Amino acid sequence: MQHIACEPPGVYEDVLRERGATIRRVEMDEGESLPEPGEFDAIVAMGGPMGVYEDARHPWLAEERRVIAAAVRAGTPFFGVCLGVQLLAASLGARVFPGPAPEVGLLPIELTDEGRRDPVLGVLPEGLLTLQWHGDTFDLPDGAVRLAGSPAYANQAFRVGGAAYGVQFHLEVSPELAREWASVPAYAEALERVLGPGALDDLISRLEEHAGRILSYGRQVFARWLDVAVPAAVR
Repeated sequence: MQHIACEPPGVYEDVLRERGATIRRVEMDEGESLPEPGEFDAIVAMGGPMGVYEDARHPWLAEERRVIAAAVRAGTPFFGVCLGVQLLAASLGARVFPGPAPEVGLLPIELTDEGRRDPVLGVLPEGLLTLQWHGDTFDLPDGAVRLAGSPAYANQAFRVGGAAYGVQFHLEVSPELAREWASVPAYAEALERVLGPGALDDLISRLEEHAGRILSYGRQVFARWLDVAVPAAVR
């Protein structure tokens, strides 16, 4: 599930292709239709500049939430990133809402005790720098296990059951892709509001410095999710 052209799965897609997965990309913002649950083995839901609650502007959000809810409740593996984790939360009945201030930059996350023991996110080290670029946040749905937080937002990652995972932060984004994000008005506004005018070059420079490590952990997390959650047909 892709919601804007400049937010593909990045390094996660690299892992899928290396494992021989057949990928059906649905461009939600272009009006493409989702398959029904049962027609796919797993869902990967990426980010986007819209809010989960903006049904009036983006009517397809309601259908997306319906499909996610039905799939996850049926045990279909799910991996959501940024907007994708918010969609997971909303689909399972939790509140998604604007936070007090955007969280933008190369910032650390901290695993919870459950996160350290988690078979997917447990590979991450303490205080790992991740790319954050969001203004909305979410409550945890019933039955969710909180896996990570940050100083600004307590809910950065969670798991529902053993197969549905969502992360607010980005481990999949290259510096080149981050530059594309800065051309999106909503993203550019959040960047400048938090880091000031002209902050993009500094952010990209820091991301270039740390990209090798971040992307490596992105590959490890996604590969573990495939190993833990996804049926053998997708591996």
